[in-house]
Amino acid sequence: MIQTLVATLMWALVASLLIFRRKRTDRSVTYAALTIAIAMTLNVDAIYTVVDPLLGGTNIATLIADALLMTGLFFLGRGVMKSGEYRPRLVRAAVSTPVLLVALLAITAAFLFIDRGTTTTRFMSDLGAQPAAAVYSIINFSYGTLVIATMLILALRQYRHSTGIQRLPAMLLSLGSAFGVALCLAVIVMDIAHAIGHLDLMHAIQAAYDPLSILTFLFLCAGFAAQPAVRRAQHRSRRRHTISFTAQLDPLWLRATRAARAQPGRPPRCQQ
Repeated sequence: MIQTLVATLMWALVASLLIFRRKRTDRSVTYAALTIAIAMTLNVDAIYTVVDPLLGGTNIATLIADALLMTGLFFLGRGVMKSGEYRPRLVRAAVSTPVLLVALLAITAAFLFIDRGTTTTRFMSDLGAQPAAAVYSIINFSYGTLVIATMLILALRQYRHSTGIQRLPAMLLSLGSAFGVALCLAVIVMDIAHAIGHLDLMHAIQAAYDPLSILTFLFLCAGFAAQPAVRRAQHRSRRRHTISFTAQLDPLWLRATRAARAQPGRPPRCQQ
């Protein structure tokens, strides 16, 4: 149910971005939303149980979905970075291509050592006791923590340097990123607890997984959807002000031109 809801949110974000951001040259956020939407769709139980058997029935679909999710987070982080001028070296490194490639190679190598059995929609619940599975998930969510924490830093800075309604997208992205970091850290602790046999701790933290997932994607989707909407609202507001100022200047211009025609060769007298 949670995966279906998250996938629905991501596809709604994709639709809104295609409508409102179609004229923008940078498509990082659109690519990110599309990639994450596909990843979340693959994780829907009804779809997973159809796709994975086509790939051999050994849970290869899990690796594909997780690789797509990591790639989507990469584009998401780059999109947030490009939206502002604050790009320190550590931020650029966190959302760099080499870091993504190393993380993808690492989860692929760990995945090959997992005794995966047959298709299961409860991959980590069924296989998480294996050290290789724990390493696989920890690498995956460590990369997620790195990128989302970077997004949090950038969003908070954008919030501090914005005013009025411009703060809304940054505030939503900050909240979504904060929940995302908490989600990733919770999963990492769950992975460690499962691997070392502390199942009570794992189950205690597991109760927070679904709420954190919903809050993370809800606020992130709202934040990225709000960005073009806020820009469009500001553009319309500036246009209305321009039209209003022009309407106020028209009578002055008419009086000035009439005065110039009435007294040729002499500059029009300033209106007091």
